Parts: sequence; structure tokens; C-alpha cells
Amino acid sequence: TGTPRGCTDTPPSLPAGSQLPCFHGSSTIRNLKERFHMNMTEEQLQLLIEQMVDGSMRSITTKLYDGFQYLTNGIM
Repeated sequence: TGTPRGCTDTPPSLPAGSQLPCFHGSSTIRNLKERFHMNMTEEQLQLLIEQMVDGSMRSITTKLYDGFQYLTNGIM
């Protein structure tokens, strides 16, 4: 419909004063929130996901990792 998604209006937040070292730094939380693509419409998000899946399917690193998973864990 061209309107932003309504499932959630904001990405999850961390507890105030988190002591986890991976969340320290001014850009860490901002970068995490950007991954949610909250500014995209459903149509834009669908196109982005299709492009990401297509790129992954053609990626040599994906094929190598899939091979590794198959050999080590029987996952295909």
C-alpha cells in the first residue's frame, strides 16, 4: 500500500546501562537499528529482501559455507 510497516514501530531496545561490551560505542546501536529498515514500505522491503536472497544465492562464499555445513553437520 506504500505505507510503512505497522508490525512494530520501533526496533527492540536494550536495557538501560547495558554492560555488554559489544553494545558500547556511539555507532553500535544506531547501526543495529538501521538493519531493521524501519523507514521502508512493505514493497521496498520485499524488493530489498529479494535482492539480498538473489545476491546470496550467487555468492561463492555462500556456496562455500553451505558446503562446509553439509560436510560438518549434514545440513544442506
